[in-house]
Amino acid sequence: MSKLKSPEVNISFIEKGESAIQRGERGIVALALSEKTKMEAFTAYSVTDIPSGLSAQNAQYVKDALQGYEVAPKKVLVYVMQGTPEKLNAEYTAMLKYFAQTKFDYLAIPTVKTDGKTNEVVTWIKSLRTEQKLKRKVVLPEVAGDNEGIINVSASLTRPDGTVLTPEQVTPRIAGLICGTPLSISITYAPLKDFIDCQRFTKQEADEAVGAGKLIFMYDGEKVKVNRGVNSLSTTTEVKGDSFKKIKIVEIMDMIYEDIRRAWEDTYVGRYANTYDNKCLLITAINSYFAGLVRSNLLSKGECYIDIDGQREYLKQKGVDVNNLSEQALKEENTGSRVFLRANISILDAMEDMDLEIYL
Repeated sequence: MSKLKSPEVNISFIEKGESAIQRGERGIVALALSEKTKMEAFTAYSVTDIPSGLSAQNAQYVKDALQGYEVAPKKVLVYVMQGTPEKLNAEYTAMLKYFAQTKFDYLAIPTVKTDGKTNEVVTWIKSLRTEQKLKRKVVLPEVAGDNEGIINVSASLTRPDGTVLTPEQVTPRIAGLICGTPLSISITYAPLKDFIDCQRFTKQEADEAVGAGKLIFMYDGEKVKVNRGVNSLSTTTEVKGDSFKKIKIVEIMDMIYEDIRRAWEDTYVGRYANTYDNKCLLITAINSYFAGLVRSNLLSKGECYIDIDGQREYLKQKGVDVNNLSEQALKEENTGSRVFLRANISILDAMEDMDLEIYL
């Protein structure tokens, strides 16, 4: 006899993959900093929100995160740890617990590699995305995360005063850059005007780095730019194809998942009888959401419908003779508390590659 569990929201994206709630164009940066003295967490909407007690270096990290791209991030949530060796383990545990219960889009920790906590954060973000179904992401330095929720910064940047930032010190800037990028465009070739140089790569080296899921930079002779907006995913499967390697595509996938989940939990769970007519109302709401994303040039198409295969398998397990039911009868059959839906969508990528032949 199966035990009752919490109501489930199982929304999967199988290489194609969106509810009825619109998402803002600006994301939320989570920033974990280390100071000699413990400080209260604070929220920065602009540089004027940076407390005077923060060290100059940490204040700069907040400013870096606030830079954004097309726009500034919506806000930067700053958690300040007491960065002494004897406090390190407890502080990281408390920080990760804090952010697990806080809404954010991208987390950056500019001392994570120095602190020896990279692998711990990798495990945490993977668990957050898979087990807790929270589609959060993290920007980490030089880590083979092989996961669409991990951005692997693998190059240094140089400030105008000649200061060279290591990849881990660059992570707040990249988290802010992504959070300030509208979903209709990507960060590929995004200019970093607050830097004058970067770690240089040959064409072959750059291609190999991008192929390995590394986010690197390039200098085009005039300015520093992001090479290609990729995450750390390098191993593809039938479920996760090449599209899962792109930050822009995953951003839209995650938005779709969380929008639908939020609308489901806030509007539908426990409030409607699980009839065929109410399932159709839910499908209509989701398809209206898809239509809005098509109009916003985030999708080229999107359609939600009843998952006949999933419903048939459920009814078989309940002892229903599904072989004698028509497709419409299958759709209308009682499925208890379960709602089986499937969606096919096509996410629009940004223009990043061009083939141009010129003939004389």
